[in-house]
Amino acid sequence: MKLREIAHSRTGDKGPIVNISVIARHERDYERISRVVTADRVKRHLLDFSSEEVVRYELPQIGALNFVIRRRPGDSVTRSLALDPHGKSLSSALLDMEIPDEA
Repeated sequence: MKLREIAHSRTGDKGPIVNISVIARHERDYERISRVVTADRVKRHLLDFSSEEVVRYELPQIGALNFVIRRRPGDSVTRSLALDPHGKSLSSALLDMEIPDEA
């Protein structure tokens, strides 16, 4: 199953920093998302988008995870020749992550 089936996302980016939140659609899915969507897994999943560092923050009160992604120097939105490296594109790519049906 794709992460997007049980979560949605909000993003923001400024220079080399991208903020991606993953928000459970239903309270019952937060625990599952927090178990399987780790910082390491996000970093591997977005490797093609040049993430250098990924830090995860948990917000269980609102059923969300927040990932702060630091890109390599020169890979910011305003300096890259890559096709659409904006946070909105990265959140869509992240929601495409495959997760186990029963986690």
